[in-house]
Amino acid sequence: MYEGKYPHKRYRITLNFLKKHISKTEKLLDLGVENPFSEIMKTAGYAVENTGGEDLDLEFGTVQNSNATVITAFEIFEHLVAPFNVLQEIKADKLVASIPMRLWFSSAYRSKTDPWDRHYHEFEDWQFDWLLEKAGWKIVATTKWTNPTKKIGIRPLLRYFTNRYYLVYAERT
Repeated sequence: MYEGKYPHKRYRITLNFLKKHISKTEKLLDLGVENPFSEIMKTAGYAVENTGGEDLDLEFGTVQNSNATVITAFEIFEHLVAPFNVLQEIKADKLVASIPMRLWFSSAYRSKTDPWDRHYHEFEDWQFDWLLEKAGWKIVATTKWTNPTKKIGIRPLLRYFTNRYYLVYAERT
């Protein structure tokens, strides 16, 4: 029903992964302000609330006080200085999170115009797994995918076969 209707490959893959692991009867708290993907989840039948833009490195109240049974975090943890802290404060028993993976041929992303739009971390898959495990999560399922661009050059060519995104479903241990 949703195949091919999204502007980004990651939306399609993420929604299919979410459908596979999370029931639409669950209540979701999506870390980060409302965004196009939180709207896609709502359209797909999920009950989704978003955090309000607070600094999740320092402010955990929304996460601690939420009665959501699932936390979603799509491309959020790389922006945090200390993602371990918020991961440990989550009260929900389920987590679905994605990150952009570190690319050996490209430096970490940093916007030249928006001081908040930068990546403090770009993880390798094993590093993200370790972070989740240290924060009390057991990884149940994962997937990775590439993100090719329509540019010419060595880096765009490498993006055709180098995984860029990593998506995890984990449960509280």
